[in-house]
Amino acid sequence: MAQQNIFDNETFFEGYKKIREREVNANNIYEIPALFSLLPDMKGKKILDLGCGFGEHCMEYIKMGADRVVGLDISEKMLEIAKKENSDPKITYLHMPMEDLGQLKDTLSEDDLMFDVVISSLAFHYIEDFSGVLRNINSLMNKGGLFIFSQEHPLNTCFTGKNRWTVDENGKKLHVNLMNYCVEKETECEWFVDNVKRYHRMFSTIINTLIEEGFSIEKLIEPYPDEEILAKYPDYSDNLHKPDFLIVRSRKNV
Repeated sequence: MAQQNIFDNETFFEGYKKIREREVNANNIYEIPALFSLLPDMKGKKILDLGCGFGEHCMEYIKMGADRVVGLDISEKMLEIAKKENSDPKITYLHMPMEDLGQLKDTLSEDDLMFDVVISSLAFHYIEDFSGVLRNINSLMNKGGLFIFSQEHPLNTCFTGKNRWTVDENGKKLHVNLMNYCVEKETECEWFVDNVKRYHRMFSTIINTLIEEGFSIEKLIEPYPDEEILAKYPDYSDNLHKPDFLIVRSRKNV
């Protein structure tokens, strides 16, 4: 199975990098705070960060007291920056797609192989074999370990057309246009470049697959801008129509 590596496309990478360099973006405003609100006490923990990107989160986990962090990403461009800007003796960066998690046993020592917390930020909507990746994650976790991840909300991944919004004569967004939510499939969208692949799964499929692969759901967050955020950034009011992100905290069944 060939994995998509859109982040090493030069045009896509530069566009994505510019977004993340801006202080005001949806990730910084409410996706990351919501994700981090679900983290446990990280002191002494062994952490696996899937789709670690530039490695900022890996460094944060070390600052929180993590004993060891393994950051895994499919993008060589991302990892080049991670190693340059967010390196630490306690962090190991690996160039590997999440679909190949089963090969970690051939890369890491036995002492480093099992993890207390597995975390992923906005990567799972790019994964075709969701259940297979979850199965591998479960096998790499200590008993009672936490799996915490964010992804694009299913209300976003189901949409593939350009006319996402219905607007009034002044261009004000009235409501989001929902299409084919119950059709689970690979979709393509335009984001910096054409043909960016995503995989749409219904909310129920995401939750039921987690349960089937040995996880118990502890908390769900669908973050949206509160009054304080809207006072500073009124353009984010369109996120009151629909959430951009789904964030899940689950625990490996003992």
